[in-house]
Amino acid sequence: MTASPALRWASFAALAAFLACTSGVPAPEPTVPVTAGRPARPPARRPTPGRAPPTPNEPSEPGAQPALAAVRDVGDTTIRVLLSTSKEFVQVASPDGLLFTAGDGQTIARSPGAGPWRVEHEGRRVRAIRSDGVPTEWTDQGLIAEPLADGLISVSGKPYRGDVAFYGDQAGVLAVNVLKIDEYLRGVVPLEIGTRAESDSAAVQAQAVTARSYAYVHLGAEGRKPYDVTSGVEDQVYGGVAAETAVSSEAVESTRTLVLEYDGRIVNAPYHSTCGGSTAAASEVWRSDDEPYLQPVSDRIPGTDRYYCDWAPRFRWTRTIEGSKLNAALARYLAAYTAVPGKQTGVARSVTVASRTPSGRVGTLTVTTSRGNFVLRGNDTRYVLREPGGEILNSTAFTVSETRAPDGSIGRLTIRGNGYGHGVGMCQAGAIGRARAGQDFRTILHTYYPGTTVAPPPN
Repeated sequence: MTASPALRWASFAALAAFLACTSGVPAPEPTVPVTAGRPARPPARRPTPGRAPPTPNEPSEPGAQPALAAVRDVGDTTIRVLLSTSKEFVQVASPDGLLFTAGDGQTIARSPGAGPWRVEHEGRRVRAIRSDGVPTEWTDQGLIAEPLADGLISVSGKPYRGDVAFYGDQAGVLAVNVLKIDEYLRGVVPLEIGTRAESDSAAVQAQAVTARSYAYVHLGAEGRKPYDVTSGVEDQVYGGVAAETAVSSEAVESTRTLVLEYDGRIVNAPYHSTCGGSTAAASEVWRSDDEPYLQPVSDRIPGTDRYYCDWAPRFRWTRTIEGSKLNAALARYLAAYTAVPGKQTGVARSVTVASRTPSGRVGTLTVTTSRGNFVLRGNDTRYVLREPGGEILNSTAFTVSETRAPDGSIGRLTIRGNGYGHGVGMCQAGAIGRARAGQDFRTILHTYYPGTTVAPPPN
């Protein structure tokens, strides 16, 4: 597959911006933007503890005509995904060979063979080395690898669609997959909602729309970095072709062009695994103003005591922390979330829920130790009440009980809770339950994001 002009333009524009950022020379202004504008990073990414994402911005160049938006088809818009940063080298191959070009469009190498190439760096400079040891010249313009035929490209043995751009910096070789958003979503949706049966397809379609909205608002989110999103949990998990499933790919295709909008703009569309009975408003979790489409939504099945998400394994859960491990966790994590004079946390005496949010989650938690009282904001508790180095707490919808040690300190802390994840936006387990009950993807999205519309992106 020879890269489309749009894919190659996106790669060249990224190279120019990245090189300008690292060299201190301003990047040339592109004559055509990659997209119509980019709202800032939404809370669909796994949030930094206690921090909320900014409100989306309006397009920075409202008068410009984006290269791929003439028919408002966000599925054809290009996205750049950071696959990896390797300290030494990255291996790249394609069944019918590769074409390497530099950021200025110059052809570096053309190889019709299927043998792998190794891309290495020396500071900002990168070069590719053929399987027989013959290298290309070093270039500080970056390298773009394109499959010569309509095929896939593999990076370190994993297959991907689109092209791959390579950049050198002090961290190593950056490998960035440049591809259409809907091709990207095919490798995202099954990893975010799991491998689902066809009977769950409405939930998978809902996931595709939220993931597409997330991708669209992140275009350009990393500023002058040569990528828009990462492939890990910091953004949406992306596994390339190996992650694709028939049900997820069909969900992406059947919702093509559709995003979630509120008041004429594509919205932040956070989602989580299991709400435990009710979703949460944004301000219950992050330090942010509420959005009208991110409000508590009950997951109760009408006329019953059941919930759409109660089939999920972490709908109800219990976690126990021994006193010694609790003290070690406080010593390790507490000072990152509240003021601890002298960084001395002391021995835990009590843990008390001081307030609750409208959806029943912990609003504030007071930890009393031999050194004093420490107040934690609700979502921060997930990062403190855990074993040192262990998994964070499943959610903030919990109660606590204590078993005393002979000296009056906490001998054991038992935490009983509901749900898994931050609780804002779409409950994925609830969406699956609703799909099984016969709801379609639009109903599911309108339920979890009240007041929104499902439509192609605005002009």
